[in-house]
Amino acid sequence: MSIQIGDKLPHFTAVKQDGTAFDSNSIQNKPVVIYFYPKDNTPGCTTQACSFRDAYQDFQDLGAEVIGVSGDSVSSHQNFQQKHKLPFVLLSDSDRKLRKLFGVPTALFGLIPGRVTYVFNASGKAIYIFDNMSAKNHIIKALDSIKKSK
Repeated sequence: MSIQIGDKLPHFTAVKQDGTAFDSNSIQNKPVVIYFYPKDNTPGCTTQACSFRDAYQDFQDLGAEVIGVSGDSVSSHQNFQQKHKLPFVLLSDSDRKLRKLFGVPTALFGLIPGRVTYVFNASGKAIYIFDNMSAKNHIIKALDSIKKSK
């Protein structure tokens, strides 16, 4: 089962980079970008996270929130966030429950967790899904889809 265009954002909980609980109910009634990435501090994932960081104000100006998700630990996320000054939430998915809930595929013969960006509008409906292992274009496509949904 995977999230498709038009599906509602599923309810979930996870642990944020600061060790506190995150509940998806906290992002209701606003556009949200949830991006799944393979691993903290790898070249492609760092490029992607820093690109979201650099465009974060553009997302905020549209009322949108950005959330990154990987299987890394809370402490890894905390280090990654501090090192690169990431202003958005990073969720730890060490048990891969969120990957399963969203239906994020694995890449490279199932060896690498996939890189997928989901965009939900303020009503909580999926309006755009971008599944591509290249770290490029995720940010531009997510921002464009939010602008179009306004």
